[in-house]
Amino acid sequence: MLRTVAPPSPSPSPSARAADPDRRRTSARTVLRCVLEHGPVARSTIARLTGLSPASVTDHCARLVGLGLVREAAAPRRSGGVGRPHLPLDVDRARLVVGGVHVALPHTTVALLDLRGRVLSERRLPHPDTDPARVLERAAEGLADLFRRVPERRPLGVGFAAGGWVDREAGTVVDHPLLGWRDVPAREVLRARTGLPVHVDGHARALVDAERMFGRAARDSRSVLHLFAGNIVDAAFATHDEVHHGPRSQAGAIAHLPLAGGTEPCACGRFGCLQAELSERTLGRRAREAGVSDGRDPRHVVDAAAAGHPVAGRLLRERARMTGRAVRLLTDVLNPESVVVTEIGVIHRPDCLEALRGELDPARAATVTPTSFPDSVLAMAAGSVALDVLYRDPLSVSPERI
Repeated sequence: MLRTVAPPSPSPSPSARAADPDRRRTSARTVLRCVLEHGPVARSTIARLTGLSPASVTDHCARLVGLGLVREAAAPRRSGGVGRPHLPLDVDRARLVVGGVHVALPHTTVALLDLRGRVLSERRLPHPDTDPARVLERAAEGLADLFRRVPERRPLGVGFAAGGWVDREAGTVVDHPLLGWRDVPAREVLRARTGLPVHVDGHARALVDAERMFGRAARDSRSVLHLFAGNIVDAAFATHDEVHHGPRSQAGAIAHLPLAGGTEPCACGRFGCLQAELSERTLGRRAREAGVSDGRDPRHVVDAAAAGHPVAGRLLRERARMTGRAVRLLTDVLNPESVVVTEIGVIHRPDCLEALRGELDPARAATVTPTSFPDSVLAMAAGSVALDVLYRDPLSVSPERI
């Protein structure tokens, strides 16, 4: 009997060969995100949730386990008591860490985070001066000290975040007017000091990524607006798992938008600019003039309000109301499904959240929540820059970092 021999398969085109690694990376990302969101989770459940074949899931899980990103749970679960037990998978929190550096006006925060975005340790390093070389040198030294305290863990990389104009692709702080920084090569400097991969972004965008990966409010939303009101006031907007950066990462610059009812003079020469009204420096000055605190730390105003100081509470509620007007202005343009606000009064006081929501119509007010990270906002912003890169491309992890 003659047997028909199938003709040889044609060699894949260059474009097809290039697509194969992209598909592998996309599938590996899908599997790791599924483990992050649902773990501990069985491989069969991953296949069902992702639509990938069981063989593909098994292959990707083995690779992720080998990279130290995923681990098998210690206690197996049996299905019906017969057959091979299911070994659920979870994100491995024990082997790897990322470092974080957040540069604010009065201090730098350095931190270590595990792969679930949990802050393991953090330190605040006050600025004796704002010279960028010295600030970044001290940050690298602070990180090195934190890494030395966990010798059993391996560092994957470092995330850097700051306010102002931060160019993610170039790795530079293009302009931070309050620090006086211009074109500071943060990625280059920290990489040279730490010997680790360094990833850079603005803190408002970084916190959207943190909410998307590890938070409560924004994980299931198709579009999210994040408003950050600290010394720097800026915003970020994400749709379908992608944060909008714009050319040279300039998106989110809202400092000089006019705020209804604003009276504060701004350095630009106008009155009522959003940053001039909402900056913590303005809150500090008003608290100092009212005899509430020395005005150097906004947490002191929150503490005074908690102790029953009526003026402190009024200052915080008024700032929250003005923040609500900023939210109204931005949501009228962007119409997001959910809004996350990082503002010290809204984070810590229900009356401030109520005051903010009172500036919005009821349907919009219901979409506004405080940040999911009230006790570690700056550490989360910095660490999430590195963790976002990991969860977007887990196969980029170097075996040398395991």
